[in-house]
Amino acid sequence: MLLEQLRNDVVWVCRELAASGLVVGTSGNVSARDGDLVVVSPSGVDYAELTADLVGVHRPDGTPVEAVLQPTSEMPLHLGVYAATGAAAIVHTHSVAATALSTVADEMPAIHYQVAMFGGPLAVAPYATYGTDELACNVVTALRDRTACIMASHGAVTTGPDLSSALTGCRYLEWLCEVYLRALAASGKARPGAPRLLPADEITLVAGRLAGYGQRIRTPSPRAELAAAFEEAFGVGGPGVPV
Repeated sequence: MLLEQLRNDVVWVCRELAASGLVVGTSGNVSARDGDLVVVSPSGVDYAELTADLVGVHRPDGTPVEAVLQPTSEMPLHLGVYAATGAAAIVHTHSVAATALSTVADEMPAIHYQVAMFGGPLAVAPYATYGTDELACNVVTALRDRTACIMASHGAVTTGPDLSSALTGCRYLEWLCEVYLRALAASGKARPGAPRLLPADEITLVAGRLAGYGQRIRTPSPRAELAAAFEEAFGVGGPGVPV
């Protein structure tokens, strides 16, 4: 299997995100870059069912090299970030604190010295429909001179030189967002007009996109497996087992 270890690492990070409550269901996505190849989690697959062979390998233009499933719908975001930065890994989540903060603030200010690990205060990238080039462009801009950003009414992105670093950054970012949310609540200084709400037409658009979301993982039936075993052993299908 091409880049087997890196694909296993993506599976591990996805499961860590789920176990930590940083993603729910199939939300969020993870990728890593190795030279001219990008390993990325597939679209619409529950992390409990995710295995290394379901994690695709693609070229920087998105062309599949070894992929049995469609890649994450946020593939433009991942490819855009790789094209614009030196990052070798990306973790995107819909974590609660980051998403909540994205509706009431325009940036993550220097509320705590830990923001230094990302290069300083973090921007909130303007909202755009998920999976679009517009969203990818907004995120790339927000990441300028930073290794993380928040995405308005959406979630967060962290990058790093490897998957472990990007995952660690994700956890620290969520903690910082929680700290800032509590400070805003205590001081009563949330942005006027907060929280941001999305317009009805955007919700309708997303509902249409979600209607066809997800992929079925095809597993061989016992009958098909028996047929394959007979064919491999004898060169023909077994009795009553067409191939």
